[in-house]
Amino acid sequence: MRPLRVVVIGGIGSGKSEVGRMLAERGFAVLDADHLGHEVLAAGHPVAAQVAERWPEAVVDGKVDRGLLGRIVFDDPSALAELEALTHPAIRRLIERWATGAGARPAAVQIPLLKELADPSWVRVAVDAPGESRRRRLRQRGMSDRDIDARMVAQPSREDWLSRADLVLDNSGTKRSLAAEIDRVLGSLTAGPTTTSHQPPATSH
Repeated sequence: MRPLRVVVIGGIGSGKSEVGRMLAERGFAVLDADHLGHEVLAAGHPVAAQVAERWPEAVVDGKVDRGLLGRIVFDDPSALAELEALTHPAIRRLIERWATGAGARPAAVQIPLLKELADPSWVRVAVDAPGESRRRRLRQRGMSDRDIDARMVAQPSREDWLSRADLVLDNSGTKRSLAAEIDRVLGSLTAGPTTTSHQPPATSH
């Protein structure tokens, strides 16, 4: 039987990291694709060299500064698309290698984008949370309102996330209620096959 493979999607601040932590507690191998973004932009990686050549104003002490780079590309859709064209192929390869290494364990990768960075056959689970809850979490991370606005504008809308999901996790409540949501979703996944047609899911919110 094929091991369970899940893509955890959702807007910035929706709670993907908390979902990943709870899945790890339930025996999943968990990967945050954002960490792979750090890896491909680290000094010495060929992608980082390409990015540094394209945006030298984002280079500090010979290294790509992700904060500076983010301020450049998230205000410019064409620049963001150009950056993704450089980074996404390398990230896809790293995800494929990681999933192979997970073997028979259930595995989940957290991806902050709608782009197909993982195998399209993986089950897509969207983490859904109210906008103000997301903003509060991002402020707690130290992000300014300007940066929050820029990131949210650059990302898909709530409707876009939900339309691409096979299943939805409601993260509008407490950690305890989120844990119950995760157990509900895992129960539905182990009860039978889940289609991946990415039709808008039925939700209670």
